[in-house]
Amino acid sequence: MTIAELTKRTGYYFNLMHDKEDEREIVEQISSGVSFRGAQLWVLIFAIFIASLGLNVNSTAVIIGAMLISPLMGPIIGMGLAVGTNDLDLLRRAAKNFGVATLISVLTATVYFLITPLGEAQSELLARTSPTLYDVLIAFCGGAAGIIALCTRGKGNVIPGVAIATALMPPLCTAGFGLATGHLMYFLGAFYLFFINTVFIALATYCGVRLMHFHRREFLSPEKARKAHRYLMIIIVLTMLPAAYMTVRIVQQHVFDSNVRHFIKAELSQRGTQIISDNIDNDSLKLRIVAVGREITEAKRLEAERHMAGYGLEGYRLRIIQGTQSDSLLTLNEQLSHLNTSYEQERRQQAGLSAENALLSEQLSRYTRIDQLAADLRPEMATLFPQVSHFSLSHVKEFSRDSAATCSYVAAIIRCSEGSKLSKVDAQKLNDWLQKRIKADSLVIVNKD
Repeated sequence: MTIAELTKRTGYYFNLMHDKEDEREIVEQISSGVSFRGAQLWVLIFAIFIASLGLNVNSTAVIIGAMLISPLMGPIIGMGLAVGTNDLDLLRRAAKNFGVATLISVLTATVYFLITPLGEAQSELLARTSPTLYDVLIAFCGGAAGIIALCTRGKGNVIPGVAIATALMPPLCTAGFGLATGHLMYFLGAFYLFFINTVFIALATYCGVRLMHFHRREFLSPEKARKAHRYLMIIIVLTMLPAAYMTVRIVQQHVFDSNVRHFIKAELSQRGTQIISDNIDNDSLKLRIVAVGREITEAKRLEAERHMAGYGLEGYRLRIIQGTQSDSLLTLNEQLSHLNTSYEQERRQQAGLSAENALLSEQLSRYTRIDQLAADLRPEMATLFPQVSHFSLSHVKEFSRDSAATCSYVAAIIRCSEGSKLSKVDAQKLNDWLQKRIKADSLVIVNKD
């Protein structure tokens, strides 16, 4: 088979024109879906309420239901069709209705989150605050599937699937949550995700319309045509830049975390020692390691610290937390019992022993309070951060080789489910939430992979 024959046969299978429906009917169908008034407006409002409820109670099924009944795809596809056919009247009408629908959606979500008694940001809601380049690809591929389904026979379940994949409703609801609670970054992140979906669904529609050779209206002058296409490219590039930056940061963080894991495995692994977790403090440039079992010697720690530059950890210092016997609850309890016995035997030392007893009782109470607090936080942790499978709290005392001084703080040790991982944004939110709930002077979160 020659190359020409192979190309012809391949073109036969990938040719969309065989299944294309009547162009006039397609344009009329899309044009009729750009308007928001009467029943469509009420459907939009109720869809926003449903999506907001789903985000509030962290229910994926409810959110999917809201996306299925939402009519927001209509004006977005209408704008893409208008640009692809140079129909300025349709573009103005679609853009106007899109603006009205967006405003009403955000206001509706804001009103809901102002009156709801559930004010915590759930994981489904937080997931819509940090868009990346992957969201660009999802929106473009979803929009491409949508316009092909609209313009050809045998639509099947494509349109509902596009509505779910591109997820237009949840970002608008999250933007409303940001306004209602005063979290500006939530609002900006969610609205940016919605803008990404809008632009690239419309762009995919434009590409599909041109690929299927829809009739184009001619501009009054070639200069206006060039200007319109120039504006379109500027919007596309400006929309992609922040998402591309966020994606690069995510990839860089992944590479950094991988380097840390390789460093620990290669430099600190030894028989009888288990590395429980590691934590990076970028402000003080410290890598904290929590280890149990056989002690890692100071010489081994210094040797490992000298090799950190070879793992992309230039400038970082290594801190190893190990050996917690001196701070154990059992030791404190034994000391307390001993003091109680001494108190009965030596009446003359009652004042001094009472003061020391009270101090130890306070320390014991602080340890038991942490245990009770960890148990109380477990259901909240499961709701807010479902990817965390194990969670524990403990008082930790850190010793430095540079001075005799010690540093005490609360350590939160977490472990994610298999296949799950906390993003940098989720880790920061977890830190802020624990700091607020625990009310500790100093808190360190260690993440056990």
